[in-house]
Amino acid sequence: MGKKVKEDKKPPPDDVFDTLSVESRQAGTVVLMLSSPEEDVQSKACEAIYKFVDKCDENKKQLLDLGAGEALLKLMQSEDRIVRRNACMALGVMTAHPDVRKFLRKREEAIPAFIQLLAPEEDTVVHEFSGLGLSNMATEFSSKATIFEAGGVDALVKCLSSSDPDVQKNSVEALAQLLLDYQSRAAIRDADGLNPLLELLKSEFAIIQKLSLLALDRASQDSENRSALRELEAMTKLVDFVAHPEWNDLHVMAVMVLSNLLEDLESLELVKETGGLKRLVALITDQVPPEEEPKAGTGKGEKKAGSRAAKKSAKGSKSGKKEESEKEEPPPGEAIIPTLPDVKMSAAKAIARSARSAENRKILHEQEAEKMLIHLLSHESSDVQTAAAQALGIMSENLLSKDSIREWEGMQPLIKLCNSDNGDVKEAVTLALANLTTGNSTNCQEVSNLNGVETLIHLLADPRDEAVANTCCVLTNMATEEVLRTEAQGKGIVTALLEPLKSQNTRVQAKSSLAVAAYVCDADSRAEFRNAGGLESLIQLLHSGNDEVRRNAAWALAVCAVDEPTAIEICKLGGMDLLQEIQVSGTRKNPFAEVALERLLDANLSAKYALTGQLSSTNLIEDGFYDAGQIRPNTKFMSIEDYCKQELNDKRPVLFINAKADPVTTQSASNPEMEAKENSKTNVSGKSSRTGREGKGPTSPGRRRASMIPDDVDRKSKQKEKEEKQKEEELQAQLQKEAEALANSENQPVSPPTDSNLVKYIEEVTDRILPLATATDQVKALAQFVADKMGGPIEKGQLPNFSWELPLSQVKFELKSNVIPIGKIKAGIHVHRALLFKALADRIALPCSLTRGEYNRAWNEVMLPETQEQPGGQKFPPCCFLVDLIHQPGQLLKSDSPEAVTYKKL
Repeated sequence: MGKKVKEDKKPPPDDVFDTLSVESRQAGTVVLMLSSPEEDVQSKACEAIYKFVDKCDENKKQLLDLGAGEALLKLMQSEDRIVRRNACMALGVMTAHPDVRKFLRKREEAIPAFIQLLAPEEDTVVHEFSGLGLSNMATEFSSKATIFEAGGVDALVKCLSSSDPDVQKNSVEALAQLLLDYQSRAAIRDADGLNPLLELLKSEFAIIQKLSLLALDRASQDSENRSALRELEAMTKLVDFVAHPEWNDLHVMAVMVLSNLLEDLESLELVKETGGLKRLVALITDQVPPEEEPKAGTGKGEKKAGSRAAKKSAKGSKSGKKEESEKEEPPPGEAIIPTLPDVKMSAAKAIARSARSAENRKILHEQEAEKMLIHLLSHESSDVQTAAAQALGIMSENLLSKDSIREWEGMQPLIKLCNSDNGDVKEAVTLALANLTTGNSTNCQEVSNLNGVETLIHLLADPRDEAVANTCCVLTNMATEEVLRTEAQGKGIVTALLEPLKSQNTRVQAKSSLAVAAYVCDADSRAEFRNAGGLESLIQLLHSGNDEVRRNAAWALAVCAVDEPTAIEICKLGGMDLLQEIQVSGTRKNPFAEVALERLLDANLSAKYALTGQLSSTNLIEDGFYDAGQIRPNTKFMSIEDYCKQELNDKRPVLFINAKADPVTTQSASNPEMEAKENSKTNVSGKSSRTGREGKGPTSPGRRRASMIPDDVDRKSKQKEKEEKQKEEELQAQLQKEAEALANSENQPVSPPTDSNLVKYIEEVTDRILPLATATDQVKALAQFVADKMGGPIEKGQLPNFSWELPLSQVKFELKSNVIPIGKIKAGIHVHRALLFKALADRIALPCSLTRGEYNRAWNEVMLPETQEQPGGQKFPPCCFLVDLIHQPGQLLKSDSPEAVTYKKL
């Protein structure tokens, strides 16, 4: 055997603990190991915790309850790189739990510790998990502010350039969360972080591209960031991104960023110069993008062509192979891959958002953006149709776009989509049509040519309120053309508008009221609307608390009140009372209600005089006018039929103007003539019958004696009974006729009395006063005429002694009515004479006003020249004179003179 060599093993020092390998299966034990002074133990404990918390969220909460958060936070600041790394990994994963984040928010050193680990000298793994921790912490706004104040934006931006995709992903995710705060948007621009975000669009990983687009979307909401992105050619890069069909799931987000950028006029001008907008439009409409011509002196055209070739080449290809790749490209038509519906919808929304500015609309129109939107209307997706129609509605606010959309045949698909089953589509389409037809008669005519009137009238019954309101706007726009208005009226639009008036939606109520005002502008349509019960709905809208609804309803009533039957119906339904209430109110008063009330009163002069006590020279009194006296507030205005039905009372009589011929009188005058004729006929026939009977047989005495036999007596008695029976039947028939006539008279409205004296007055005035040379002479002569018919002049101071009340009461008793025709009055004072003067003056076209004062005072004012005009002499404006009808009939008093003031007062 060989010689054994003794091994030289030195025993460990006496003061050193022997190595101990421990296997622990309790999380609490590992947490205790975090407090070990040995870095190797700390590192292994952190690694074990990382593996444990990475399994599920319950483990994260368990370790937090065991106090691991405090220990790990402390170890993240350890001097040992491995300990720092493992502690960062464990705590970074634990931040996914909300309770852990809540714990860390209370520790001021937590977020700065994560940010400190983003330093360039740290390991890539440390960067990854510290970025993960910050991205989780940035979900709360309080943590966003802390990260921003601790300089986290700058540190995260530097990590964007890392070669590790996990670091990029966590960093860009953290930045995307931070960019929800406006302060971080400025900070990322100052830290030059926009360009790295654009570069990440080229990443091989879809999640990184998605997060970078999300960050760009939020960053581009700041105007200065948009300016910086323009300098970085972000528009071109984003359009290039949309041109990649393999990234179609991210195209929506890219278009959203483009939407933000296109808000600025400068961005639109830039994309217009580079041709990017046309290229985007071509991509969205699935057409061949236009070839861009290279500009002289710049390599942009070549660069873009090269980049397009690079899209087709493999990742490992070099720039020297560009020509080969271009040769291998398929023909353009075969290379088109349709964009997704969501992308098309987002693109249409981007156009709509950009078109909110007038300058932007102009540039978009120059780039023919309307063509893309019209093309999208034919897409099968209702969301795309809605977005395209909304964009067209905004674009049509440009005057040139309205004509272009029509010329490019965009009206037809819009009208066709009015029949869509989708409510959003109908709402957007009707809005577009409303804007297109506003102030454009050619587009209105085009809607009619495309048979759109019936479609629109049918839409008035749609359950979608906004669609109905927009339809009312379109129809109102079309009503400006008489031909189109007549066409719509013939197709029943007046009755179709009744349903929208009953809607509970205030916008529908307002727009339908405006449409009613546009279409009831002639007598036939007003009668149709009145008979269909539309006035009740309009009057109900006056109760609305919405200002626009009240204004439009008042305007519609103003249009309806032009003719007398409709005005009377409005008064019966309480419309006049409501309009008065609105005008008295301090908050609801509006000029439209004032116009409606004026027109209502102008069409019903009796009500106007009762309410306002004033009739102007343009308010002509006609037959049927009556003066019931001044009406107190909150008192219902009664019709002349109501006054006629009243029993005789001791109140002020109602003065009535009626110069029509009395049909009852003429009928009664004709009845005696008819009766006389009938009687004459019966008498003649009676005589002939008697002579006939007497002439029969011989007149010899023998025959007379022979006739006196009993049979002859019986025959006479039978004939007498027959005549009596016939008389009874005639009497019963007469009584039945009288009963029927009485019943008919009760059912029929009471006809007001006629005035034969007034008819004579008008004839006299027409013959004697109308031929006078000047208006002054006519006024004086008419005043004298009225005074003569009303009891003559009354000396000043003698008016109380003038007997006029007793004769008036006698007339009331004779007529057995409270309604007295003005011609029946033979003794009258101011109120009677002024009314008669106004009625007669209106018949001979002599302009004068009628004003009611207090205590039975009333007066007339006329506009006359102060001096008699000489032919060829100077002409002066006329002056206002008050006509004296009481003391010195025919005297003209200046309206502001003391005599005129005295005349008006008691």
